[in-house]
Amino acid sequence: MRLSELFAKTKRASPKDEESKNAQLLERAGFIQKLSAGVYTFLPLGLRVLNKIENIVREEMNKAGGVEILMPALHPKEIWEATGRWQSFGALFKTESAFGGQYALGPTHEEVLYSLLRNHISSYRDLPVCVYQIQTKFRDEKRAKAGLLRGKEFRMKDFYSFHADDQDRDKYYEAMK
Repeated sequence: MRLSELFAKTKRASPKDEESKNAQLLERAGFIQKLSAGVYTFLPLGLRVLNKIENIVREEMNKAGGVEILMPALHPKEIWEATGRWQSFGALFKTESAFGGQYALGPTHEEVLYSLLRNHISSYRDLPVCVYQIQTKFRDEKRAKAGLLRGKEFRMKDFYSFHADDQDRDKYYEAMK
């Protein structure tokens, strides 16, 4: 792809409404465009960089024995109530279905993962289980002023490992450092 073929262009001046230095530089360079506080569009160059970073992370996680999964970003209220975090997780985006169900846009995926693994781990012989995902997350940040580093919508890699005993967990932890 040639630079002349891209619709996103560089800018001379930093955006006036952007406080974060990282977002100012990325926007000036034509990598991202701010839609609102904490919400950004990745333009062609920015998306290429993001994809390359994610692929490097995937390669390293796969080498370390991780298995990639993709959990839903939309979580039913019931799984959050089961852990007591529906009310206590302050930055939770909540929404209601037109048909009556209540949901959250996932800021983290522990609730979904526990629901998933309950059906797949029935014995210590099923362990270890090491899974990861790269997923879009949502947090209703009161002051989303840190650019891509602390936004309302962001990409994040989660990694979860489950082990039969502390010794195996500690050994795996040391290998992952």
